[in-house]
Amino acid sequence: MIRPTTSLLLPFFLLIAVLSETSSADEATSLFNGKDLTGWDGDPALWKVSDGIITGTCTGPGSPKHNDFLIWRGGTLKDFELTVTMRVIGDNNSGIQYRSRPLPEVGPWAIAGYQCDVHPAIEHTGMTYEEKGRGIFGLNGKNVVLGPDSQRWLVGEQEPVKVDVSQWQTYTVTAKGNVMEHRINGQLTSKLVDCDEKGRALEGLLAFQLHSGNPNTVEIHEVKLKTLKGSEAKLNVLEVGDIVPFILPANAIRIDKPTTSRPQGLGKPAPVNPAATKKP
Repeated sequence: MIRPTTSLLLPFFLLIAVLSETSSADEATSLFNGKDLTGWDGDPALWKVSDGIITGTCTGPGSPKHNDFLIWRGGTLKDFELTVTMRVIGDNNSGIQYRSRPLPEVGPWAIAGYQCDVHPAIEHTGMTYEEKGRGIFGLNGKNVVLGPDSQRWLVGEQEPVKVDVSQWQTYTVTAKGNVMEHRINGQLTSKLVDCDEKGRALEGLLAFQLHSGNPNTVEIHEVKLKTLKGSEAKLNVLEVGDIVPFILPANAIRIDKPTTSRPQGLGKPAPVNPAATKKP
């Protein structure tokens, strides 16, 4: 097992640690008013607010025809810390999209981009992933560097965070420059350093996924955003917004792109619209 605390890893992880210590000038702001979908944009047939909770409902194959999203229209995300309390009921998954881009050729509420997966399979929940893009970067428990040629390198591991996504859990996504961290209930699930300059995104949309296929309900009752800015303290290495260069620790392991046998949930997946799964 790769251990990120070995002396060989110190230069690389010191670089990341210093980046993580940068401070923010803004306090967290709630993006959901608890009453309605003001500031949000989604298919009204799929998304509503009920009893103070954002609710998205997939009734089965065909509704929605493809993965659909509730999009925040209050701005774009650059360097930030996002905290979301949510759950997914049913044998399917959801995700928190960030620094994402619209796909109007697929549909008015279709999105591509980085995702913190909220999946009943432990290996997938909290993983780093790109919807309609480069796929899985690092599974739950894996820290990955993506090289300029899109090659994945495993640079650290920790115990996978085991949770029941059908119960309320708190997910935290932190993005600074090209470094992204996902946490569940404060525990690190996956970290990505994206050195693929052509493929990465440094800003974009925030959205929540309603996955097509197996019936499921997504419920969200807290969404808080903190915009991150450079620290006022003098830093010798990096500040928020700076890009971590492609530097691998000596014991980094070259890995293939992870795949999945559980595209929806834990059981047999329902059929989806073939046209909707075609990459743009």
